Amino acid sequence: MGENELGAFLRARRAALIPAAAGLPAGPRRRTPGLRRSEVAMLAGVSVEYLIRLEQGRDRRPSAQVLSALADALQLTPNERVHLHKLARGAEGGFLCTGGAAPVRTVRPTVRALLDHLEPAPAVLLNRLTEVLAHTAGYRRLLGPIGLLDGAVPNLARFVLTDARARDAFPDWSRVADEQVATLKHGPFLADPHIAALVDELAVTAGVEFTRRSAAVHALPRPTGVLRLRHPEAGELRLAYETLELPVDDDQRLLVHLPADAATAAALDALARRRADPLRVVSG
Repeated sequence: MGENELGAFLRARRAALIPAAAGLPAGPRRRTPGLRRSEVAMLAGVSVEYLIRLEQGRDRRPSAQVLSALADALQLTPNERVHLHKLARGAEGGFLCTGGAAPVRTVRPTVRALLDHLEPAPAVLLNRLTEVLAHTAGYRRLLGPIGLLDGAVPNLARFVLTDARARDAFPDWSRVADEQVATLKHGPFLADPHIAALVDELAVTAGVEFTRRSAAVHALPRPTGVLRLRHPEAGELRLAYETLELPVDDDQRLLVHLPADAATAAALDALARRRADPLRVVSG
């Protein structure tokens, strides 16, 4: 699991790019979606044999120039380009962008103040293990009743992938589970010993639901979108979310939810009127 993430990512992006978007004819005899290896090789200016070696993991040390050419050919977004370079560096064997450092679990005072100013919006601070470090009262009103915040240090990925209550809470559970796997894989993945330990745990506790996804999911997590949530008091809600990355040294991100429609806005207002809780810091 995860032994050739670079090759898997290249294959996934090649399959996702339709010929017309690359200025190529679709042709009547295509048997697979996306571009052929020969087409990507031509667009990137590399040989088909070399691209095959990269995709199969037989060559894991492409130059920066080759990576840039492949990123151009595959029309990667800026975030996908950064991810591609991280995968290539991580495949070198000794490189780890975090240096093996433990996930940051302290919350800076200014970040706590920022969360306080976001009230009553549901907002949560997560580290790279998806541990919940701090959250607003609005987030507790929203996610507390479904069980996400149970325990001393709640973990979003662990809850989604292993807790039966998550399947009831998220009508689009399969997509939400894919997003959590994509989040864990966004970076060095198994080269990070702390991520690897969590992966080993999930392989046991979530079983095939996790291992199958880990082998199949190669897209980056969506930084924005709409989440459907089935709340025990407020009913089904539609929440737009935005992900805000904190500085690199923090190794944390802020996830903010906003109502995606008028009915959800009214439901959140009703929840807020029932109880006013202060900001809670889970750890730090």
